[in-house]
Amino acid sequence: MAPYPTIYRAFADHVARQPNKALFELPDGRTVSYRETAEIAHRIAARLLADGVAPGDRVAMQVPKSPEAIALYLATLQIGGVFLPLNTAYTGAEMRYFLGDAQPRVLVCAPDRHGDYADVQEDLVVETLGESGDGTLLRDEDRHEEIFAADAADPAAILYTSGTTGRSKGAVLTHGNLAANCEALLEAWQYTGDDRLIHALPIFHIHGLFVAANMTLAAGASMHYLPKFDTEAIVELMPHATVLMGVPTFYTRLLKSPRLTAEHCAAMRLFVSGSAPLLASDHEAFAARTGHAILERYGMTETGMNTTNPYEGGPRKPGTVGKSLPGTEIRVVDRETGQSLPDGEVGIVEVRGPNVFSGYWQMPEKTAAEFRPDGFFITGDMGRIDDDGYLCIVGRDKDLVISGGYNIYPKEIEELLDSHPKVLESAVIGVPHPEFGETVVAVVVPTPGEQPQDRELLDYVAGDLARFKQPRAVRVVDALPRNVMGKVQKAELRKRYANLFDGVDA
Repeated sequence: MAPYPTIYRAFADHVARQPNKALFELPDGRTVSYRETAEIAHRIAARLLADGVAPGDRVAMQVPKSPEAIALYLATLQIGGVFLPLNTAYTGAEMRYFLGDAQPRVLVCAPDRHGDYADVQEDLVVETLGESGDGTLLRDEDRHEEIFAADAADPAAILYTSGTTGRSKGAVLTHGNLAANCEALLEAWQYTGDDRLIHALPIFHIHGLFVAANMTLAAGASMHYLPKFDTEAIVELMPHATVLMGVPTFYTRLLKSPRLTAEHCAAMRLFVSGSAPLLASDHEAFAARTGHAILERYGMTETGMNTTNPYEGGPRKPGTVGKSLPGTEIRVVDRETGQSLPDGEVGIVEVRGPNVFSGYWQMPEKTAAEFRPDGFFITGDMGRIDDDGYLCIVGRDKDLVISGGYNIYPKEIEELLDSHPKVLESAVIGVPHPEFGETVVAVVVPTPGEQPQDRELLDYVAGDLARFKQPRAVRVVDALPRNVMGKVQKAELRKRYANLFDGVDA
């Protein structure tokens, strides 16, 4: 029987068929071919095996974006390891939670952070990898080319997802989850080896890694690989590319460039937006400027992509995320009874399909609670199906904040604020922001007799929070609004401060 067609095997097939084709095209003019990427992956695979990584062991990564970082991902899949990408902005305190929970065999970090993890856990091997391929991970020339015979059900990655209660949860994604979702996206967006992707996303979350990179690796395509979003660099690349995948912030910023015209975008065939809602005004302005309707889709850490606006055969409607991807089922149910609702009514969005994760890492009770008996996963998002059968996401059942495409967990910020001696209690909310979609606002009740200043509170939490999680405003109030059960009414706070960033230049 043929081995399961994993993402790694799809990549390996392209290495055999087109070894000299550029996989990465870099800003300095260098290219890295499929064969060269495979050679780097084989060296990393040998190093990981020497470090004691066995099938099922976790390999954590917190490194700058580079071709070698993708090779690390591929090497981990090749030997049957479980890949754990972590945000480069996470502080040492944040990292200690993830490392303690996932218990990786190896952590690969940036060379300048090696000392941060010297005493994290006794059996953790710490390797380093820099932006230019420097560090300990590639110091040896040994190679390992054998491919672990992974099944569809074998774990391939753990991605931590934010929630509103308890700590972040590790979503376990299998080789089958990654391969099935990638295949559905290739079909839905007609993505082929002829495509040239502008890749300006981070590679530590699902959009940049399991959508953009996986699709490119599986299709045998090429990518203009940028270290981060840069408006001018992206505009410069458009005549030489075919696809851009981004978050709404990308499009807000691109619209400020006078070079963004229909003529300049003539070679482009697809602009994708996800990870947060795109403003309808940006959708319309982009279409007017370029002649391209941005394609919005809907996904989440636990499921990969679930729905998409159509590539062809129907309108791409602002404010909607389209219909189910091939092989995936979506339904909207009553949040209390779980019964399916008629089109047009708002309820909880649920999803079932080969893209849906196998469960939360070492949390069997939480996993069981998030699935219906018939296998549908309860997303926690609120939505409705419109007259055309398109899904519209109208909010979140919980209080997750999504800012610039990043998930932010309010409780974590509240706990830090509440530990300040001048703070009695706090509530962290997301409010609309013209550039980031949402941003974080902290509403604080002071300790009696105290008058905390905004700056001292922001400075107090800054050392323990990645920049994207830090509040952009603090409001001091006498009391938080509560219902009769004593629960803080965050919806009321969001309403109260909804216009806080009106008029701010995006």
